[in-house]
Formats: sequence, C-alpha cells, structure tokens
Amino acid sequence: TDAEVSTRKKTFAEVQTERLDQAERTVLIKCPSKLNEKKLLQYLASHGNVKSHFFFENRGISALIEFSEKSSIASLQDAVGIPSASEHHVVPFKSRLFTFTLKNPVSQHVEETPLHLSPQCHIPVKDLIEKLCLADSISSQMYILLNEYQLTEENIKLRFLACSLVRDFARAYFPDSTVKPFGSSVNTFGKLGSDVDMFLDFRDTGKHATKMKKGPFEMEYQMKRLPSERLATQRILSVIGDCLDNFGPGCANVQKILNARCPLVKFSHQPTGFQCDLSVSNSIAIRSSELLYIYGCLDSRVRALVFTIRCWARVHGLTNSAPGTWITNFSLTMMVMFFLQRRSPPIIPTLDQLKELAGEKDKHIIGGYDCSFVSDLRKIKPTKNTETLDVLLGEFFEYFGNFDFRKNSINLRKGKEVNKPESSPLYIWNPFEQDLNISKNVNQPQLEKFIAMARESAWILQKEDKTQQMINKEPWGLAALLIPFGRNNSSKMKNRMKGIGSETIRSLLDSLKLNNASSQQKAVGK
Repeated sequence: TDAEVSTRKKTFAEVQTERLDQAERTVLIKCPSKLNEKKLLQYLASHGNVKSHFFFENRGISALIEFSEKSSIASLQDAVGIPSASEHHVVPFKSRLFTFTLKNPVSQHVEETPLHLSPQCHIPVKDLIEKLCLADSISSQMYILLNEYQLTEENIKLRFLACSLVRDFARAYFPDSTVKPFGSSVNTFGKLGSDVDMFLDFRDTGKHATKMKKGPFEMEYQMKRLPSERLATQRILSVIGDCLDNFGPGCANVQKILNARCPLVKFSHQPTGFQCDLSVSNSIAIRSSELLYIYGCLDSRVRALVFTIRCWARVHGLTNSAPGTWITNFSLTMMVMFFLQRRSPPIIPTLDQLKELAGEKDKHIIGGYDCSFVSDLRKIKPTKNTETLDVLLGEFFEYFGNFDFRKNSINLRKGKEVNKPESSPLYIWNPFEQDLNISKNVNQPQLEKFIAMARESAWILQKEDKTQQMINKEPWGLAALLIPFGRNNSSKMKNRMKGIGSETIRSLLDSLKLNNASSQQKAVGK
C-alpha cells in the first residue's frame, strides 16, 4: 500500500518509477521577467490542479510545473501557439517546453514579492570553508558540506524531466521505450552541477510474458536483423542523436561518440541547464546505481564521508572532470565503501552478504555475471558501529595512507584486502564484472600523490589544536583539509613521504606547486 511504502525506505525501483511518472506530468516554462507568481498559478489552474512547482534561474527565470493529471498538459498544449517570429523558420515539434510573455507588460512598479529561486549549483569552495569554520565539530562540518553539495528535490525533478523530454523523441520511433537516468543522478551520491547520464531502454519486460502463453501460436514481430547488438545500438543512437540535433528545442552541441566502448550521444540541454550523456540500456550500470543507492540509504555517515572525500580530492587535484590517469569519483566512492566494510563492527555489509539476503525477485544474471543482491532495505540489519564522523575521517586517511597498494587490491564483494590479480598500481574489483579493475586508468604517480595527501591530512587532523585555531579564526578540522597543501609546508611534506620513491616525490612537489593555483580555481569553478 502507498501508506506502507511511505513509512519505510522505498526501494530503488519504487523511487525510479515514481519519479519517471512525476516527470511525465511536468512542463517547463520560460517566464517573463516581471512575473506575478499568483497570476501564473491561477492561469495554470484553469488547465488542472498544479501539484508542485518551483522557479530557478537559467538565462532568465524558468518554472517547473508538475500537474496532478497528465491530461492537464494536453489541455495546456491546446492553448499554446507556435512562435510567430518572421525571420526564423521553426521546426514544428511540440514539446513540453513553453515560453510565456505578458500580453500587457506591467509598466508601473507593482509591489512584487520576489520569487524564491531554487539553486541548481553548489556554493564555491571558499564560501564553503567560511561556513565550515562556524560549525562545532568535524561531524557537523561534514553534514554542512553534504547539505551544500547534494542534489536537491528540485534538481532531481529537473533531471528526470530532461530524461522525459528525450523520451518523447525516442517514442516517435520506439513507442514502448523509456529514458531513465542512472549513475550519480539516482544513486544518492550526485553533486549539484554534475552531468545527467541517461539511457534508452526498450525492455518492457514482464508485461508480455503472460499474454504470450495464451493461444495456439508462437507469435513474434518481424524486425530488422543486424549482425551485432553493438551495431544496433550505434544506429539507434545515431538517429536519435540526429533527431535531437535537428528538431530538439534547446538541444545544443550534440556529439555522437559511437565508437566508444559504450557508444553515446553527448549534448547540452539548455532548458534545464544540464550536460547530458545518452546511451543504450546498460543493465550492469543500473545494478551499480542501485547498489550505491542501498549503501547511501543504510547509514547517514556513508554519504557524508563520500561527499567529504570527493570534495577533498577535487581541491587537491587528485580527481579531475577530464578523463586521464587520475582517480575517478566512482573509484573514490568504492574506496570509501570498502573502508566502511572494514570497520569493526562494519558500517555497511559486503556485496556477498547482500547477495545472501536476495530473494527470488532480486536474482539478476547479466551477461553471465551474478548481479543479485537484496533490494528491500528492511531485510538489512542496521550496524552496531557508533563511531563518529570525526573519527572515521581521520581513520580513512590513516587507513589508505598506510594501505599496501603494492600487494593488495580492494574487493567489495568480500570486504577483504585480496592479493592483486595483476600489476595495476591501484586495483579495485568491479563489483559485478569480476574480471575488471575499475581503476585501471590510475598510474603510479597519481596513486602516490593520493597516499601523500592522505598522510598529510591524517597528520593535520591529529596535530590539530581546534580551540586555538578557532580563537585565532584559522580554518580548522575539515576546513583546514580543503585548503591546498604545499604552500608553506613542502618541507614537512618531505618527512611524511618516507618510503615513497624519490623521483615521484620530486614530480609530486612540483605538481603540488603547479596544482595550488589551478586546483583552487577548479574547485571554485566546479
């Protein structure tokens, strides 16, 4: 029942279904600059009940409007005209994106109540540091960071709407298809401002299976056959990409990257302000999103620690939005999960333990890999571990600052350090495709930079005199870790890097000096 679902934590699938349904009842309106909110809502109410709405800034003011009934959209669309601009020819594709302008602009200064605008990006690091200094413990600093960076309810609605608008195009060719977000938009670890990864799904499973059993005939559609699934994927994405490029209102910079390991179409969706990556259904990526969703829901410390470590890594130039030899956010997140599995008692279960709890419905074998794990959060026993985030943050740096990366790999299925199967500097087992290393791209200097930064951070936290720093108005705790190191303490750094190859140290210290300026810029710009 609905009441029962709302009291317990919803499963990943329930949340997805609910959000996709919400998005289908939603429109986006570019508003006039002098807008009376009441008037707008009054007008919209003539087409049906408005369930929720919010305003945001995106080259002017936009409003996301969620109706209670899908039919209200058709009613509104009936009333909307086609742009009459004479100098442009328009592509007559009618979407759920509208522009409202006032027929009689208000000339006299009416007392306007200013609109409340929902922020769609997080504050710059320097502003964050100021906020952190006002907190009373490292734990509360970490929760402040989480609150500033995590996706808001409004931002999530906007992400699902972007998918829903792309789906309207896909349905022109494939009426049963859906477009769903995966990765950071749905796994509870998404940061404001991050891209939207979406995939096209044709699997309308379950619906047909029962109907097909009836009657004396085996029946199937005649469909075009191609030599490989990859070729089909490439062709479908190529056509949908062209479609968005040629007809999609507000779809700009469409790039088709069809020869990648996972073919995709990149584009910028101007009405929502998102960078989007569209690919074709990848079941394993969805299982990874759901696994992280479960870990993120189990204990509030999980997300606080992940957001903190990722922000820390970005400030120190350990991660980068461009692909390269640095550690990815996904790898970092997996390292945090592993660390939490290794606590005593563990804060989150291993993947094997989640697999033991899996019921019949949770069985998923994908491409020969067993991707089964429990989806009902109530079946997972809460942890008995009571360590504070203050302790966990220091212990994380301590743990990985002294981890034997030469010999050991990180395995989330077992929650154990396992001998490395091959010689990559950093080896993190792909939780589902057991023969893949998700951090294969990371090279030795990058790994050693990570170790050096972890040691430095552990040392700063241990040596700290919080009260003194607060009196002196100096950044303390987490705030002190979010200021690039190596300004004035490169000699201190040298002592803590004993046991790390000397040629790497030299390149490290150089890169620290270089990184200082650029990583602060990057962190602020992100």
